[in-house]
Amino acid sequence: MVVSIKDGLKLIGVTIICFCAVYVCTFMLNYYIDVKPLGADITDERLSALYSAQIAMAKFTSIITGSVLGVIAAVMLVFYVKLYIDGRARQLGIIKAMGYSRIKIALGFWVFGLSVFIGCALGFAAGWASMDMIYGSMTIDGVGVISPSFHAWLMFALVFAPAAVFTALACGYACFALRRPVMQLIRGASKVRISQSGKDEKSEKDRKFLTEMSLKTLGSKKLLVFFVAFSCFCFSAMVQMGLSMEDLTSDTMGYMILAIGLILAAVTTVMSVTSLINSNAKNIALMKAFGYTKTQRTLSVFGGFIPFAFVGFAVGTGYQYGLLKIMVNVVFADVAEVPDYNFNVPVFFITLAAFVVCYAAAAAAYSVVLNSFSVKKIMTEN
Repeated sequence: MVVSIKDGLKLIGVTIICFCAVYVCTFMLNYYIDVKPLGADITDERLSALYSAQIAMAKFTSIITGSVLGVIAAVMLVFYVKLYIDGRARQLGIIKAMGYSRIKIALGFWVFGLSVFIGCALGFAAGWASMDMIYGSMTIDGVGVISPSFHAWLMFALVFAPAAVFTALACGYACFALRRPVMQLIRGASKVRISQSGKDEKSEKDRKFLTEMSLKTLGSKKLLVFFVAFSCFCFSAMVQMGLSMEDLTSDTMGYMILAIGLILAAVTTVMSVTSLINSNAKNIALMKAFGYTKTQRTLSVFGGFIPFAFVGFAVGTGYQYGLLKIMVNVVFADVAEVPDYNFNVPVFFITLAAFVVCYAAAAAAYSVVLNSFSVKKIMTEN
């Protein structure tokens, strides 16, 4: 087997993201399905408006959560497949040279779909375990107590269908990535971009070494830029949203959003920074041997990502404000009891302070790992 089941189970980040997406969608869509038939029996105008708002919120939340986290999980899955192929390019090249077609090799990547299936299955189970609590927090006074009903087709749509789609995505991308010639795979080299010469050479010579290395690290890890920005986006959006919506929904929902945001931020941060450190181990070891300070080595790797971290935080702030504004002005527009929502300035500064402290602590912790590499250690491992 080209890819072992153990390799597929290492995609813990994909598993957690799928868990969060399916967890929210399970009880929201189940609530939508169970409550929707009751609309015909509601005659009171106030109750009808509140009922419509609850239905719209369940559908709106499911669409936003499922689509956003689904795209992130897909990008992360492709990222892991790419890392696997780049890390084992020599082995895959030898297998390809033995006469195996890239389609046959790519089919072995089906095991990456296991992480999606496990995350979806656990998310569905956790959603059902939380169903009574969620239904209780969303009960509409005057409509009566609603008991959750099991829908087999919903389980298929949230567990088996995503696993099949993501398995096909892993195999399809692997087939695409393996189109490289055999010798290129064996040498472990991917496509090389030919840089411009002439006037660009002079400007490159004028740059300081540390700045140049930081820019090159940033340019060679464009996908990690996305994950770093996304982790900051999750922290900013979910923390502010969870702390700002006490008047719009139950405390349970607010705490749930807060927890999911922190989990997603932590997972994407660990995944992106770990990959960044591993890919720069040799450079850091050499810089250490040549006498560069710990701060210089750390900034050469992490420095270029700092602006994108704050961009992610800013976008997350705007996203949560716009989303809550839509909920109040569109979803709950006909519900008289819902207050208007304004930007929560104290929560913003609290979240910003927590963001700076948390990510500074994470950077300090990872700098210790980053600067533990030595030339001897790198040469021994290779």
